[in-house]
Amino acid sequence: MTDRISVLVVDDDERFRERLAAALSRRGYDVRTADGPLTAEALANEESPEAAVVDLRMPEGSGLNLIDTLLALDPHTRVVVLTGYGSVPTAIDAIRRGAVHYLQKPVDAKVLEAALRGAEVSVPVDVDDTPTLARQEWEYIQRVLTACNDNISEAARRLGIHRRSLQRKLQKTPPRR
Repeated sequence: MTDRISVLVVDDDERFRERLAAALSRRGYDVRTADGPLTAEALANEESPEAAVVDLRMPEGSGLNLIDTLLALDPHTRVVVLTGYGSVPTAIDAIRRGAVHYLQKPVDAKVLEAALRGAEVSVPVDVDDTPTLARQEWEYIQRVLTACNDNISEAARRLGIHRRSLQRKLQKTPPRR
């Protein structure tokens, strides 16, 4: 029997997904990849992974919902959420759903490997880094969008803005802190 940890990498960005899978394979992991939640669920049903690296935002659905799916299949799966759209509300939601770590892209390979193995991970945080008003707005929009299961029309209604205005805000990159 092998001591290689099985990892499912789920990300809609093919280039990033394949590079991450290759890096993890070189480090001794048994890696399978999926381009979205539907493919990931099918692979997890075939053979439940010991760990999963899940992107937060994908066209097919939220990585947050995939956490629920993976843990329903096997509650011992260690899920690490890896995202380019990090915010405090989504980090809290991910941890409440059962993710063991929430890391923002780009992430150091050593930090990701430690997270996959269940080790304590410390990412340097600047305590004096007060978020800008634009960042606060972006994080609030992300929280409302998550609460609406990524339904833009419903989120726009709750925020009291036009749907197209919300879509324009979502197309922008996250503001700097």
